Amino acid sequence: MQRSALPQIAHINPLSSLISLGFRSISVRTLTVEPVEGDDPLYADVPKLPRTKSERKPYPTPMKVLIQRAKEEREARKAQPCQMLETPPENGLLVPELIDVAHQVYRARQLLLLGISKLVNVIPVQRCRYCFEVHIGSVGHEIRTCSGPKSGFRSATHVWQKGGAQDVIYFPKCYHLYDRVGKPRVVHDERHSVRRIPAILELCIQAGLDLKKYPTKRRTKPVYCIEGRVVDFESVAGKDEMKIVSDLDESQMETKLGTRSERVWNSVSFDNLTKTDNYTVREEANNLRELSIMTLETWFEIISGAKKIMEKYKVQTCGFCPEVQVGPKGHKVRMCKASKHQSRNGLHAWQEATLDDVIGPNYVWHVHDLHAPALDNNLKRYYGKAPAVVELCVQAGAPIPDQYRSMMRVDVVPPGRDEVDLVA
Repeated sequence: MQRSALPQIAHINPLSSLISLGFRSISVRTLTVEPVEGDDPLYADVPKLPRTKSERKPYPTPMKVLIQRAKEEREARKAQPCQMLETPPENGLLVPELIDVAHQVYRARQLLLLGISKLVNVIPVQRCRYCFEVHIGSVGHEIRTCSGPKSGFRSATHVWQKGGAQDVIYFPKCYHLYDRVGKPRVVHDERHSVRRIPAILELCIQAGLDLKKYPTKRRTKPVYCIEGRVVDFESVAGKDEMKIVSDLDESQMETKLGTRSERVWNSVSFDNLTKTDNYTVREEANNLRELSIMTLETWFEIISGAKKIMEKYKVQTCGFCPEVQVGPKGHKVRMCKASKHQSRNGLHAWQEATLDDVIGPNYVWHVHDLHAPALDNNLKRYYGKAPAVVELCVQAGAPIPDQYRSMMRVDVVPPGRDEVDLVA
């Protein structure tokens, strides 16, 4: 009996050795996974790779805090069903200290677009033909991160073409609300009749900016909240007390841009850069550097101003797609095509928005030298990132901001292409 079992055991041993060898090979493959860029605590602020389509955006405010806040509001409504809202902007009034901030953000946005349109004529901008990747430089990088159509056939390699100012920064659009308190939602049947404008512009309008092209309702008395519903007694009293402000036109706003920065930008002309006159080249280079510095200042002015406004005025975003809506509630237009939209009947999964949802920074790879070879895919762990506006201004001569030095990995010297095998 033992002799008959020995050949079977001898026959099983090679098979078991092959199975163990296969498991060893599988375990080795799983251990050689490339480290994620955000694992290093020193460079935790470097933007990570885009999330999967089925993954929801993280909540800026923890869910436990939102649930606790909702419970407190519900208990307050039960204790006092009818109450007059006292704090702006929930009561329909403006926040006085944010009116000037809204005007500053609007002017800074115009100057930023003007500065970017002039800088892209000198600093080359590349964009991928199949995805939203952007690169600042004369030659596109070789980092394989393309997620466009048929990217697998190209090994995720980008196909570069010339880009423009619209690729450097983008402002997502939202529906313009005439009455953000009385009618905060846009229904599906109104999707073609209500205008869509940039979300940063709508945020400024709700905060106190008045434009003739986009009229909005301004109240002089606060609204009431009756069992969770907003009731406006001002409209019942009479339309004479309403104040629809449209005193300031865009043309009048542009006349106020006669500042030092606008005079410098209007005086910058890059037609003489091809001449051999050293004085002309030096003068144009100084103007280019000054233009980049002022453009970077307007970028920080927009960021700081929008952050202040968003602390008071609510902005909603979809948890699965880039849709944004400025206002206390999101719209009801069935236009979401992201993950699980069938279960929501095309409605968006609204949640609290962040600053990156309102102002698309469009992070790009940082290039230390525009005349150096293209960025290598094997060395991407040594490269940093920065918003495309910051990278464009830095390449034009502006100093690197302190808040982006770690993100751009300025203190890291990337090895050469021939030193890839020598680097640990």
